[in-house]
Amino acid sequence: MHIFLKFSYFFVLIGMISCGDSTSKKTDEQSTEEAKQQTKIKSKTLEIADTKTILFFGNSLTAGYGLDTKESFPSLIQNRLDSLDLNYTVINAGLSGETTAAGKNRLGWVLKQKVDIFVLELGANDGLRGIPLDETRNNLQTIIDAVREKNSETKIVLAGMQIPPNMGQEYTKEFRTIFPDLAEKNDLQLIPFLLDGVAGIPDLNLPDGIHPTAEGQKIVRENVWVVLEGLL
Repeated sequence: MHIFLKFSYFFVLIGMISCGDSTSKKTDEQSTEEAKQQTKIKSKTLEIADTKTILFFGNSLTAGYGLDTKESFPSLIQNRLDSLDLNYTVINAGLSGETTAAGKNRLGWVLKQKVDIFVLELGANDGLRGIPLDETRNNLQTIIDAVREKNSETKIVLAGMQIPPNMGQEYTKEFRTIFPDLAEKNDLQLIPFLLDGVAGIPDLNLPDGIHPTAEGQKIVRENVWVVLEGLL
């Protein structure tokens, strides 16, 4: 009887040890899994923190007027950045019909977020409406100053623009010089002419003759990329 009891206690002890080992293994596995999850969360957090922002601030040309949003040149830039595994997020802040004055007025809420590269594409609607050139120039300068005041580290790219000679040769010529003049004065990167290779070509523009088609937007992307690539 004593022998039987001893063996009984022995098996109970073995069982307790086995259960303890099993519980310990489960705890270790859970701890390992939790550690992995924490590592993933930290990694994702760091990735988000390291993500830089490129903001395109413009009018209907930036917005991709008449097209699906994914066909606009800012979206095409995002696709290229992703394909090159570059950690940038593109924000399309284009608004159809925007003038430099209207852009100046809505700039405040756009700059509430951190912007690493600011692409300024405004002025075309001023030119088409015959707005005084000094007003256009001053509005663009105000926008540039506001961006730098918000964050002096933000890199600014200015998109050059040209217009048809509807307002006369003198107006058209002086309008064209606004952009390189401002770029030189403020030490900005300049896209000489945003619509180079697209403007005036019917097959690359919508029926209005002003806004690029999807194929035209691809050419605009290249015009932007030539300058943007050096800042990444």
